[in-house]
Amino acid sequence: MHTPSPEELTLGLIAGGRASRLGGVDKAWLMRGGVPQVLRWTRRFPGEHGAVLVSANRDRERYAAHDLAVVADRHPDLGPIGGLDALAQACATPWLLTLPVDLVGVNDCLVRTLVSTRDADGAFGRDDDGVQPLVALWRVDALRSASAEAISRGETAIHRLQATLRMAEVAFTGFRFGNLNTPDDLRAAGIDPESTT
Repeated sequence: MHTPSPEELTLGLIAGGRASRLGGVDKAWLMRGGVPQVLRWTRRFPGEHGAVLVSANRDRERYAAHDLAVVADRHPDLGPIGGLDALAQACATPWLLTLPVDLVGVNDCLVRTLVSTRDADGAFGRDDDGVQPLVALWRVDALRSASAEAISRGETAIHRLQATLRMAEVAFTGFRFGNLNTPDDLRAAGIDPESTT
């Protein structure tokens, strides 16, 4: 099986959520160590991917100011599957690596591990908290058709989408990716909830 080169892999950041548990703050622009979350992830894997796309539904000008290409959901209010569908449609490479913008951290070997252990349609991660379906490597043509079919059926659960594809589950034992979902999560990560750029 052909191993994708960095030029064949797009990083897709999922930043279209409403952050209702955080009062609607845009998690892409939460500051950690002086760096917004979205920029932290665009810089996390130098040399391991080519293009970057961000799935976002607001503040497009903020992304443009950082030369980030943004795609909005084609089907609004569907949650993460709407972002995946938008990324898949816009992606110009054969492979797409997705990460939620509100992750706390990932392994240094994340990209290499997902690429090397993928099945025909990709791979997704499992950390010590369980399956993390959006920490995933997707074969774009398979994702395009599968997401469109799932949306047409009204099926929005990512794990159900992945069950229709040939994707490997990859265990990252002894590690938690974590998510920035609540004020306690922000405090634990050293983030001031008011610290958006």
